[in-house]
Amino acid sequence: MKYLLLPLLLPLGLPAFGAEALPIVARHCAVVFQWNHFGYSNPVARLEKMEGTLVLDEKDLAKSSVTVSMPLDGLRTGVDALDEHLKSEDFLDAANYPAITFTSTGIEKGPMGTFSIAGRLVVHGVTRPVVLKGRINKISTDPVTKKSRAGFDAEAMLRRSDFGVGKYVPSVADELHVRITLEAGG
Repeated sequence: MKYLLLPLLLPLGLPAFGAEALPIVARHCAVVFQWNHFGYSNPVARLEKMEGTLVLDEKDLAKSSVTVSMPLDGLRTGVDALDEHLKSEDFLDAANYPAITFTSTGIEKGPMGTFSIAGRLVVHGVTRPVVLKGRINKISTDPVTKKSRAGFDAEAMLRRSDFGVGKYVPSVADELHVRITLEAGG
């Protein structure tokens, strides 16, 4: 899978001078999404597996980039039957589209550690532009590994029907609230 990500990085060009490629540390990352179910509840699911790279330029955040692949076999709700239903043809069709991917196309630094990441999100074989709004948690040298490490949190509101995953809309909400925590480093 790591070799599949290389072609995604090529359009971004080589890292800028001073930029550092940091592998994503999956055990410290999660993508959590939530939706309304027939007005009764607001279930939560997590994408717990991911791999990718954060190319970080601390001096000019706009020269940074991120590429992430999230295999759907890492989708968890805490209810095995719901996990399988979300991975079925009714929704994400994991047999034909085994991963969700995100490739940044631009990063804009905001005030007080905030940022916007524009990018291409691929879900269910459909590519759409999205913008993540986030906050930098920390960029420093890891006290254990003595290597660079960075982390951020981000959020977005997505419409699942935009990606061809519209089963039961509007009874089951079209809008997904997505929260991301990501850590990368050596």
